[in-house]
Amino acid sequence: MLQTKPQDRLSAALAPELEQVNDLIRSRMASRHAPRIPEVSAHLIEAGGKRIRPMLTLAAAKMCGYDGPYHVHLAATVEFIHTATLLHDDVVDESRQRRGRPTANLLWDNKSSVLVGDYLFARSFQLMVEPGSLPVLGILSNAAATIAEGEVLQLTAASNLATDADTYLQIVRGKTAALFAAATESGGVIAGASEAQVDALRTYGDALGIAFQMADDLIDWTPSETTGKGFGDDFRERKMTLAVIRALETADDDERAFWTRTIGKGNQTDDDLETALAILDRRGALESVREDALGYAARAKEALTALPDHELRDMLRDLADFVVERIA
Repeated sequence: MLQTKPQDRLSAALAPELEQVNDLIRSRMASRHAPRIPEVSAHLIEAGGKRIRPMLTLAAAKMCGYDGPYHVHLAATVEFIHTATLLHDDVVDESRQRRGRPTANLLWDNKSSVLVGDYLFARSFQLMVEPGSLPVLGILSNAAATIAEGEVLQLTAASNLATDADTYLQIVRGKTAALFAAATESGGVIAGASEAQVDALRTYGDALGIAFQMADDLIDWTPSETTGKGFGDDFRERKMTLAVIRALETADDDERAFWTRTIGKGNQTDDDLETALAILDRRGALESVREDALGYAARAKEALTALPDHELRDMLRDLADFVVERIA
């Protein structure tokens, strides 16, 4: 018998709240004047996403004893921010597939994707104001700014072979971990958790987000029909992921010339993906990143020890293990 995935257990435990989140999302992505907004939004929001980020907010609030209504607003806020960034990312990356389906920019156009993303960002700010908590507003608005900053940094670092591991981590903290951390931290704050508990929730979200992104980057180097990603997409898009950075740190002249041609200059042939994979394996780069991801997952689990003993805490611990089990 297959074990239930931790996100599925979280979804079951949070089912009533998640239904409220979904209802709120549907109502707030509506538009009386521009029907394309709900069309484009629904294409992505209803595409089978796991709702991990809003579940983190709901779980953090409930675990800390919250019994009010506003964790639902914050969870919807987090999902709107996430969806807006995906719409913008697919335009920037010229992506053609997301979650196994054609991207919105492919089905409609780049202008629609960007403008609907802007609309969802605006909706997210309307939602985050409604609980009337300045600390929560600060957390989520800062996260939105950090995400945009991380995306711009990734754009400027793309195909730049001088990009180092510290810059990569700064990008990951911006584009992925910032929203994970804001999701958990805002849940704790709205619940009135202690400063130590809020710090623990922030640390958990940050470490979980970094482990998640590192694992996602590694999966890109793994041929699979179940991930929703294409094998080698990051390589073809000339992204400086951590595995490539690590391989460059010990590259010989021939390997450096290969990375310069394929990523630095974008002159790629059909055989280059397999060559890149062989170099990463030879230099131990994939294993090095795998160990880093496992380390961040362990850091996330350690942070949870400061939080109340609760079944949701156990599920969050299992979630940290799960995001890296995909690469173990």
